[in-house]
Amino acid sequence: MLGTMAFALLGGDAFAQNTAPAADPTPVAEAAAAGPESAYSSDEYIASDGYSTFAVNNLWICIAAALVFIMHLGFATLECGLTQKKNTVNILFKNVWIISTGILLYAAWGFNAMYPGDFNGFFAMGSWFGGNLNDASLTTAEYNAGYTWWGDFIFQSMFAATAATIVSGAVAERVKLPTFMLFAVILVGFAYPITGSWKWGGGWLDAKGFYDFAGSSIVHAFGGFAALACVLILGPRAGKYTKSGVRPILGHSLPLAAIGVFLLFLGWFGFNGGSALSADPKAVSYVFTTTALAACAGAVASIFVSWIIIKKPDLSMALNGILAGLVGITAGADTVGEGSAILIGLIAGVIVVFSILFFDKIKIDDPVGAISVHGVCGIWGTVAVGIFSFNPEHKFFTQLLGTLSMSAFAFIFAFAVFFILKLLMGVRVSAEEEAEGLDVAEHGAPAYNLN
Repeated sequence: MLGTMAFALLGGDAFAQNTAPAADPTPVAEAAAAGPESAYSSDEYIASDGYSTFAVNNLWICIAAALVFIMHLGFATLECGLTQKKNTVNILFKNVWIISTGILLYAAWGFNAMYPGDFNGFFAMGSWFGGNLNDASLTTAEYNAGYTWWGDFIFQSMFAATAATIVSGAVAERVKLPTFMLFAVILVGFAYPITGSWKWGGGWLDAKGFYDFAGSSIVHAFGGFAALACVLILGPRAGKYTKSGVRPILGHSLPLAAIGVFLLFLGWFGFNGGSALSADPKAVSYVFTTTALAACAGAVASIFVSWIIIKKPDLSMALNGILAGLVGITAGADTVGEGSAILIGLIAGVIVVFSILFFDKIKIDDPVGAISVHGVCGIWGTVAVGIFSFNPEHKFFTQLLGTLSMSAFAFIFAFAVFFILKLLMGVRVSAEEEAEGLDVAEHGAPAYNLN
């Protein structure tokens, strides 16, 4: 059955975002098939046993989808805040494009390619996702005990666009807009559903026992290593690296960046909490807690480590520490203890500081730290499941195999596509356009008109 992700208790603990047989239906399914097509449930179904539980579960999935949508605002404001004001319109435009095309592409192809039910384990053909509103197998617990077909779609579609949003931050301030727009369509529309299906669609990694609760690898490492490939081809911003060392290119609004991170923190409660795939009180509350603990631990670790190294308390490092902790806990939020969640976040907070400094040292320019936060910490969070999970079925080497496979696929795919686009249409704006700023050069209007 396409996209089914029913309750999957792990040793009496939380639920996981993964394919599984649906629970036994309790509602009156026949009533949904009677009468003309309607967006509303039948009176018989509403009066049936199990309707209230099903309705609450589906409502939580839709609320979680809305919280994940808020994350796209967070990404947009974070990226704007950490870059120069002359590129703000360009960044906002890219984020509008990503979420708009991402959802449409996921409907047209990605959803049915990522959750095919029956495929060769590596790849499935996608298709238009819609179904008959009167089909009880899509709108009642016959489809899934936690949500309808459409609740499933809208939640998963919010994840899909995130991969290109991660790339957007890494290539900011010098990428050609038409090239990026086309690249984002290809990455979200076709590459993301392939690797996502390897686990969440019941593919070859799922068969091996690989575990990724809400996407440390499937979403974040995928986006991070796609970003790395693009940055290697694109090159650094003009003037970033000089003979005398690294020249900081300061963001124009740390308040905007901070707002973005707190919006992302808020949205992550939907990102992880919604991945319980029901409103189960134990699962949702537990995942909320491990998510918050890891995020805060990541912030504390990055604050102290960066303070020691840089000799000043650095806000951008603190903000990236929060995100590092969030990415780190995403793979195992339902299957590690509270103390382990803190440790995972602490280690992620340390990793992100050294990773950002390392990439600067080797002259890989990432204006927002996306490669480090999402790519490097995505790998850490995934292998951490093999270290800290209280489920003995989660093995370290299986986790390592899964995250490296997804990261490698993302890197190779992105490198090939971006390189072809470089040959066909170019990937970088001219030196004059970069100096002027992309707002005026590509959009004809600055973001701010302050006298």
